[in-house]
Amino acid sequence: MRTPDKDLDLTGVPCPQNAARSLLALASMGTGEIMKVTLDDGEPIALVPESIADEGHAILNREQLADGRWVLWVEAC
Repeated sequence: MRTPDKDLDLTGVPCPQNAARSLLALASMGTGEIMKVTLDDGEPIALVPESIADEGHAILNREQLADGRWVLWVEAC
């Protein structure tokens, strides 16, 4: 994966604030730019990707880290 245009660490941020912060960050990005989002396991990884996709952005990849957190690679559309 290439170097992201924006790196957003939402570790410890509760729902729905993490989804809102993700969408606000994506709104400030240009089409085709890549954002790396780090999320906690559980509700955040279950809900945030859906919110991002519902707004028309593309989830390019998701991976779980050794500590249980998740990383999403998102393309702003």
